[in-house]
Amino acid sequence: MPEPSTDTGDQRTGGRRRLLAALRHPSRQQLVVGLLLAVVGFAAITQMRSYQVDDTYAGYREQALIDVLNGLAGTTQRAEAELARLEETRAELQSDTSAEQAAIEQARAEADALAVLAGTVPVTGPGIRVTITEETGQVDIDSLLDTVQEMRTAFAEAMQVNGQVRVIASTSFEDGVGGIYVDGTLLEPPYVIDVIGDPATLHGGMVFPDGPVDQLERDGASVQIEELQSLDIESVVEPQRLDYTQPGSGS
Repeated sequence: MPEPSTDTGDQRTGGRRRLLAALRHPSRQQLVVGLLLAVVGFAAITQMRSYQVDDTYAGYREQALIDVLNGLAGTTQRAEAELARLEETRAELQSDTSAEQAAIEQARAEADALAVLAGTVPVTGPGIRVTITEETGQVDIDSLLDTVQEMRTAFAEAMQVNGQVRVIASTSFEDGVGGIYVDGTLLEPPYVIDVIGDPATLHGGMVFPDGPVDQLERDGASVQIEELQSLDIESVVEPQRLDYTQPGSGS
């Protein structure tokens, strides 16, 4: 039986040694080849991943892609138009709210002014206090009426007599024993008339020639006028209940 050849075994052993030596101590050429292989492999992996990220439109033709873009543009335009419409609606609502608030505030101001004129609320403001004291004679009712009328002409906003009776457009004056009835209430002298308005204007409406002061003095009374920066009128008129009157249609 022939003996196995030792040449082949030696060749294999030598090849392994050369491979191990090359791995442990690679040459410059081997390093360059390895680096190129690594770059090629990395590029291949990156390309494969890029294909896997999003291939939604990968198979679309050029016209199909154009149609998709046109559809997206149309959707954007509709969204922008809807946004503009909503913003316009919001602006209109804000404008309507502002107009409504302004109308409410104006209505409240008018209601407050009417309440003052109707004498249904207490008021405070600058004005004058006229004190009429009977000395040598009795104050004539016409002289008192003229005094009230001149105060109205001088833009009086509110008046009261003796702190008890609020004077309004419908206030009545009648002669009484020992005094004057004002809206059914007997008031005795001295008569104190509180008037709210511009003090200088109201004062001027009392002292012009043959005006209220001259008339009252001819009746035998003395008149004292005080200009006040703050005057309280607390007497009020109870609102009259209307049983039959109703607002008209305005037509």
